[in-house]
Amino acid sequence: MSSPSTPARGRPARLDRDRTVDTALELLDEVGLDALTMRRLADAMDVQAGALYRYFATKDDLLTAMAERMLAGLAATRTDGDWSERLAALARAMRTALLARRDGARVYAGTHATGPHTLGFAEAVVGVLRTAGFGEEDAARTLMAVVHFTIGHTLEEQAALRPPEGEGVADSERLRRAAEPERYPRLAAVLPTLVSGDFAVHFDFGLSLLLQGLRALDRAPTCGDDPEIYCRGD
Repeated sequence: MSSPSTPARGRPARLDRDRTVDTALELLDEVGLDALTMRRLADAMDVQAGALYRYFATKDDLLTAMAERMLAGLAATRTDGDWSERLAALARAMRTALLARRDGARVYAGTHATGPHTLGFAEAVVGVLRTAGFGEEDAARTLMAVVHFTIGHTLEEQAALRPPEGEGVADSERLRRAAEPERYPRLAAVLPTLVSGDFAVHFDFGLSLLLQGLRALDRAPTCGDDPEIYCRGD
């Protein structure tokens, strides 16, 4: 006789929130965001579509849970160096996490997760900044700038890596054809960089510009307003 927590052989595993999110992420990798529906997810889990609504009232609720899961472990990202290197490491870790899933940036964009992974990542970013002497408002705005830059860049990166089905010409080739040297000589001269697929280099360049701007802000020479909170362990 099977135990209450173990489904009988041949029956589908008991539905729960974690398993639903895991399956949704696997299905996302397989079919992409546009084809990910609640009905398709239910079929993949061998349950009735209505059963999913016990945990997620809408698809947006499901996407928010998926976004939260994608940031698992990011709060523990560490690196040697000053505050800018630590901040850069967190931004890179977020990009890597979004790239790890098909359409990961599209899933994350517009969600407002308040789970421990998302909040832990935000706490880590703000902690780095407050330890470096940034004020509360500057730390908050920097958090938003870093997250928005990372999401936006990764959205474009994933779109370029997986162009819409049915389009015979890649965006880079379309740009090459349109930027005629006779009409756009300066643009044509920089096309090799514009159409380069080295997105990590593009990301690091943009991130370095953001960090240079942050270095220009006036900051207190101390760890923060409350050293007990912001300096401990750093």
